[in-house]
Amino acid sequence: MNGIQKPKILLLTGALGDGHNQAAKAILEAARVIRPDVEVVTVDFLEWTHPYLHGVGKFCYMQWVKSLPSMYGYLYRKTRNPNTMSNLFKRIKSFSITRMLKLLEDVQPTVVVSTFPSAAAAMSLLKAHGMTELPTVTVMTDYTDHSYWVHPYTDSYLVGSEHVRSALLRYGVAPGTIRVTGIPIRLSFCQSPDRDTLRARYGLKDGLPTVLVMGGGHGLIGKELITLIKTQQLEAPARYILICGRNEKLRLQLEEEFRDMPHRVTVVGFVDHIHELMAVADLIVTKPGGLTVSEALAMELPMLLYKPIPGQEQENASYLLKMGAAMEAKNAEQLRERLIHLLTDKNSLLALKNMAKLGTMKEGAVHALFSILGTARDYQGPVWQERRQALYANA
Repeated sequence: MNGIQKPKILLLTGALGDGHNQAAKAILEAARVIRPDVEVVTVDFLEWTHPYLHGVGKFCYMQWVKSLPSMYGYLYRKTRNPNTMSNLFKRIKSFSITRMLKLLEDVQPTVVVSTFPSAAAAMSLLKAHGMTELPTVTVMTDYTDHSYWVHPYTDSYLVGSEHVRSALLRYGVAPGTIRVTGIPIRLSFCQSPDRDTLRARYGLKDGLPTVLVMGGGHGLIGKELITLIKTQQLEAPARYILICGRNEKLRLQLEEEFRDMPHRVTVVGFVDHIHELMAVADLIVTKPGGLTVSEALAMELPMLLYKPIPGQEQENASYLLKMGAAMEAKNAEQLRERLIHLLTDKNSLLALKNMAKLGTMKEGAVHALFSILGTARDYQGPVWQERRQALYANA
């Protein structure tokens, strides 16, 4: 085959938030369905490099984001653009070089894909010191930019929108290395389900609007939302599906809270059919994580965004608000007003739905897969070698 090695993708992800993992899973699924000849190995970068500390680190990060969101937002803004502080953070080596080299030796990939910024930083550092020449692809999992995603030895960036592409160009990233693929989401979100059939299957035959609430262990389904669901039914009757994810304590708590409303409120834990629940819903109330809002866009589902965390969530919210595919509530009173408005004004709901339809890139995982394979293939040819040398000379 002209000396071209069979493609083998090493996917590096990280469990700080679920979006990085979900993007990696979407690429893996696309490969299994569309290119079963391609081998894909997925590794949690944090777990691999810090096998004894990654659990503690994840817990501390989540507590920090939930308890001190303003501090998180401050550091996010201060390091968003290249400057002294962001460069200092980039110089902090948060991984074991020995373990990274062992991973590359064990897997023997033809291309390394990072859906987690620290993994992209690690691969760039290894290449900067001549420890590997593997092609590297970074998959950005939000509708915004940040300096920590950008590293001089990254060969290709896959982004969710033209907005992010323009931002990377301002960083000085070479135009030919940026591809707008859409954020990778599972193929099930690309389908057009029979909504009436699904609603009948889930017992949603009474004509009431259905509201999907997502937030799980990140604190979205708190007391103020519970109170709102209980008290606004006379003003705007609706059915609610509350998704608690893997937070079993929250699921049990909510089941107790709504035990007297079994026909209006359904509480579920972790499910693998979110695409079906999005298909039957008329509205989703959620925090604007990159993957969640990408899935909602693909399902053409109107969004009411509640209390986005300062940083990438707020940036995602701004992108969706500008697009016209979402509304935002910054406090409990705004949540009540805007929820009732959307449940009683079908035209407003339809307007959000139509804008979501215009803004979606459903096949992000497929486009990402082909771009990854293209990078791996081109990297082995003389044209790419010349381009790579030019890129590194300017790094």
